[in-house]
Amino acid sequence: MSTLNVMVNGLPGNVTRIIARHIIQADDLNLMPYSLTGPEIEDARVVIEGQTIELIRPAKREARIGPVKADWGEFISVDFTHPAAVNANAAFYCAQDLPFVMGTTGGDREALQATVVQSTTAAVIAPNMAKQIVGFQAMMAYAAETFPGLFAGYHLEIKESHQQGKADTSGTAKAMVRYFNAMGVDFTDDQIHQERDPQTQKAQWGVPEAYLGGHGWHTYTLVSADRTTRFEFTHNVNGREIYAEGTLDAIRFLAAQLAAGRRGKVFSMIDVLRGS
Repeated sequence: MSTLNVMVNGLPGNVTRIIARHIIQADDLNLMPYSLTGPEIEDARVVIEGQTIELIRPAKREARIGPVKADWGEFISVDFTHPAAVNANAAFYCAQDLPFVMGTTGGDREALQATVVQSTTAAVIAPNMAKQIVGFQAMMAYAAETFPGLFAGYHLEIKESHQQGKADTSGTAKAMVRYFNAMGVDFTDDQIHQERDPQTQKAQWGVPEAYLGGHGWHTYTLVSADRTTRFEFTHNVNGREIYAEGTLDAIRFLAAQLAAGRRGKVFSMIDVLRGS
């Protein structure tokens, strides 16, 4: 069985550690001993499952990527870094002809898409790598397209809770706003209630203490104008394993698209689920 080489960028972050561990355990994937990291990272390396990974800061990546490509040939990059680095990272991958899977949220998403479309590579870009949540989003997208105005006149409340270190509003919650807008609900991103305080998460939300440092709880509540009807959709994720599983599927999907010659394209996790 041939293996796919994968560079996981964003180490030593918590999500990337879990993704790296899953790659090590996969028979068809090979974790490369390098990771592009942020300027604030002081460590020169990190050890995961006994494998030593060299951490490459932004100032050195231009010089280091050439030798890495020469030694390893084709590989897929996985990007779970920081929202502020989204567009710069994508520009770097595309300039270097490096296909990538990006789960990082934030940045200028239109510019992000354009960067890939104008390149000779391809990417899977999604605000959420959890397949089951993406499937839920696909159902909402279908409803938005098929039943426009379905919830016209309803009041919407969106609440999302993530670990204290998450810098931006959930990309999944923002995507859901677009679906509810299409179904007739007047709502904007800045109305999303964002919770990052661990004490509030524990006392008021009921997030287990073990997962205060890594969770994603979302609730979407719709109430009719006369307040006689209420709909509520909730998805609560504790930990990060679910994101790692989806990321590995995205890596395999992207490799298949590249083998078929599909470049200059941006794929979503819905594409991954469909296998198209």
